[in-house]
Amino acid sequence: MSTLLLIDDDPEITSALARGLALHGYETETENRADRALARLQSGAHAGAIVDVMLGADSGIDLVRAARTSGVTLPILMLSALSEVEHRAAGLAAGADDYVVKPFNFDELVARLKVQEHRVSTLRPAPARLSRHTRTLQNGTAETHLTEREYDLLVLLMQHAEAPLPRAAIYEALWAGDGSGHENVVDVYIGYLRKKLAASDFGFEIKTLRNKGFCLTGLLPEEETA
Repeated sequence: MSTLLLIDDDPEITSALARGLALHGYETETENRADRALARLQSGAHAGAIVDVMLGADSGIDLVRAARTSGVTLPILMLSALSEVEHRAAGLAAGADDYVVKPFNFDELVARLKVQEHRVSTLRPAPARLSRHTRTLQNGTAETHLTEREYDLLVLLMQHAEAPLPRAAIYEALWAGDGSGHENVVDVYIGYLRKKLAASDFGFEIKTLRNKGFCLTGLLPEEETA
């Protein structure tokens, strides 16, 4: 795996996890709020997540269930001090791929992550390729050509895959400098881009999060600069 998202409301726990995982070659990012964590899980920017069952007043199990319901497929491992069978069963039923009880041995945690890494590597398809030179998006035999503005919009969404990008921010980045149009032009080009993505299976899509903006979900394309 590449970057793991660590979700826990206790910064000492996430800090300890990050340090331990770094020793085993993992890069990590952290989140301590369930509402922000859901958006980040949906972004497709992480290779996996470790979620604590208790997130302050919120439930990590509810977070995992919401993520799975919204289409999140990345590997999720749950941590908890609750060792009863019913708690483990609830976490797995919500969609977690594995469940580790605190206190845990770091070697065991890494071994469980390696199992998920292997599972993903055997199941996950190759990402689509996006050519900067030709503005072509290709995935196997599926191919579509993007206009300059569609290409810029897709790259902008890729660069901000960690969180939804508000309409106003997209407009400011791509259209405000021209002194033309209105923020509604963002919706027009999102529609153009969605239509091209829907024509074939490119492995990702543009998702609208109400009152938050737009983000890419699925396996993000890789940009070819040559």
